[in-house]
Amino acid sequence: MRPADTSPEAWKVWVDLMRKISPEVKLQRAIEYTAMVRKLCEAGIRQAYPGAGDREIFLRLAQRQLGGELFEKIFGDEWRAYGSAERHA
Repeated sequence: MRPADTSPEAWKVWVDLMRKISPEVKLQRAIEYTAMVRKLCEAGIRQAYPGAGDREIFLRLAQRQLGGELFEKIFGDEWRAYGSAERHA
């Protein structure tokens, strides 16, 4: 689907370029882009919670990536215990 801010001609050029890239290169780029987005998200969390340690950053990132229900199933007990420990520290 062509983005609204992209001309049909530019879109055709981009699609043609993407078709020429090997599956291996496409996969490598997807992995790199995913890592980049994760680092940007982590940086945003660190900025919002400057006193947070690495584990809290990890948990907050996992919460964003997994959504509330799955995060609760996987990390709920730890998150509640972590939050309780932080409130009493």
